[in-house]
Amino acid sequence: MKILAETSILMIIDVQERLAPVCSDPRRVIRGCGLLMRAAQRLNVPCIVTEQYPAGIGPTIFDLREWMPIEGAQAKMTFSCVDDAVILQRLRGSGRRQVVLAGLEAHVCVLQTALGLKEIGHDVFVVVDASASRRAESESLAWARLGQAGIGLVSLEMVFFEWLRRAGTPEFKELVALIK
Repeated sequence: MKILAETSILMIIDVQERLAPVCSDPRRVIRGCGLLMRAAQRLNVPCIVTEQYPAGIGPTIFDLREWMPIEGAQAKMTFSCVDDAVILQRLRGSGRRQVVLAGLEAHVCVLQTALGLKEIGHDVFVVVDASASRRAESESLAWARLGQAGIGLVSLEMVFFEWLRRAGTPEFKELVALIK
């Protein structure tokens, strides 16, 4: 199944000031999430950004703030975004069936959100090169478990090219320049 811009919503999970720097390869995650947010904005794909306990972990990392949706980030205390009533309402209000997830930590909030979304009938895709955990072994376990659960493990470029669908458009030229 292809990831379609018109049926997708992007969720950027917990890429926060005190968490991102201690995760494996934080620059890769921040870059990947930023590119996804820019592409979503350009292609009119709605975006939800979450923050796990921002009073303790801090706000969304500065690098991503310029691409935040107008609603800003949604604070949460639950690990799964599905267990937060406000986030779930925003997701349902979007009318989008496909959910593209990226962020931190892969083995906790990203994993639990992906599993929860699948349980309630969404098609879920986790962007591996825009997600991470503090430890590599936790990340590896997350990818294995998500794959076993039938959740799509995808790359940033897979999302970009599936959202774009064709070359030669102004959107294609603009977004491909970002990833090359």
